[in-house]
Amino acid sequence: MCRYHYRNTLALTAIALALHTSSAVAQPVSKEAATVTPSLSTSTVAPSLAPSAVAPSLARGLPDFTELVERVGPAVVNIRTTAKAKPSEARAEEEEARELLRRYGLPVPRGRSPRGALPGGPADDEPQERGVGSGFIISADGILLTNAHVVDGAAEIFVRLSDKREFKAKLIGADKRSDVAVLSIEASGLPTVKLGDVSRLKVGEWVIAIGSPFNFDNSVSAGIISAKARDTGELLPLIQTDVAINPGNSGGPLINLRGEVVGINSQIYSRSGGYMGISFAIPVDEVERVATQLRAKGRVVRGRIGLRIGELSKEVAESLGLPNAQGALVRGLEPGGPAETAGVEPGDIVTQFNGQPIEKPSDLPRIVSNSAPGSEQQLQVWRRGKPLVLRVKVAELEPEAPVLAQAEPAAKPAVGPIAALGLQLTELNATERKELKLGHGLRVAAAAGPAARAGLREGDVLLALGASDIASAKQLELLLAHSDKRKPLSLLYLREGAAQYALIKPAA
Repeated sequence: MCRYHYRNTLALTAIALALHTSSAVAQPVSKEAATVTPSLSTSTVAPSLAPSAVAPSLARGLPDFTELVERVGPAVVNIRTTAKAKPSEARAEEEEARELLRRYGLPVPRGRSPRGALPGGPADDEPQERGVGSGFIISADGILLTNAHVVDGAAEIFVRLSDKREFKAKLIGADKRSDVAVLSIEASGLPTVKLGDVSRLKVGEWVIAIGSPFNFDNSVSAGIISAKARDTGELLPLIQTDVAINPGNSGGPLINLRGEVVGINSQIYSRSGGYMGISFAIPVDEVERVATQLRAKGRVVRGRIGLRIGELSKEVAESLGLPNAQGALVRGLEPGGPAETAGVEPGDIVTQFNGQPIEKPSDLPRIVSNSAPGSEQQLQVWRRGKPLVLRVKVAELEPEAPVLAQAEPAAKPAVGPIAALGLQLTELNATERKELKLGHGLRVAAAAGPAARAGLREGDVLLALGASDIASAKQLELLLAHSDKRKPLSLLYLREGAAQYALIKPAA
């Protein structure tokens, strides 16, 4: 009885499936039906997989990098460096080797030879393997580019080509600020790369990296451009990609699908020490500019104007009447430096330099550094609610930044309605004004209540309220009395030589 019922059930199921199949052939099939009904015939699902129905981006498929690698790969090199071992390091390595021999019951040589008492043991002055990196050839007569950190501190530099020939390289010049180095080898007729145009780069386009990760020569990895001008705190804006970069890739080229080098792979973002999906390359236009100076002079000459700058918040920009929060806040000045001589003041907002807009603080040092020392440039600042154009003479950037003068707190209390803000203020004496190079200002003797919540503290020097300079406590009282109580108060102040703004918000 059960067996008969089971056979009938199977038969009914088969008939139902047959009817379903015949109806499916006669009618269009949705993508969902094609996915969940594997028993349908090929002719049933063919319409949903026709080329015309596939998205154009999928129809094109993934790029083939083989021809690109064959064309560019021979110009990519492996770079190996050595450094002289310190005497203490050499002796430690030898003692470790002796201990291994003793542990395994092997004879231990006595004494020390000039090249190390143990077979293969390092001598104190013998160059030892130090690191490995990558590079690429830009001139057929043996000029190469790599990262400065790849060759930093190297006693010897060796370059191995893709055809396994090895040369001892000469360091023409290295610039730590941009992390670019130029090398040369005695060779001719070498394969070279073509340098590309960074301005043509687009976020999302394919790129590849060729290098020597973990000393595996001519390894290729691929990815896309994630961002074009990522600010990481470096002197130069960097290209961000998701191309796999690991130790040994440093100094190798980042290449677009046209076979052009668009950057030098330089850094990764990592919490583990290894690749985590984010890598950075130095834009090749900046590399080319630095390399040209290194080849001509052996060093890079940069400009400076003696400013200490900071971020400009949206709230401060609004309180000063700026249309947007773009620019660099002047927090300090090098005493007697170019900017101070030109008339720049703490609290100014630099909005343009030499006609180029300053959108964020990091833009200013990058633009200034590209200016020739000795040249006179136009500097546009926002001061007291209006734009002001100054002329500044650019100086040469020194290895060490000058130290900004700092001042000591002093004392003579002022009283009045200022206390409502939680402030106790003192006048600046002649000595303090001279040391700070200020013609006006009040020092904070104590801060509580709204002033403390805004970030003010003892020792700060108040310079301006909104667009008005603070000349005295009495004047500040008048300014506060006539201020709009519904809007936050914007106070410009100096702290340890750096100018910044405090916003004291009205009570709710």
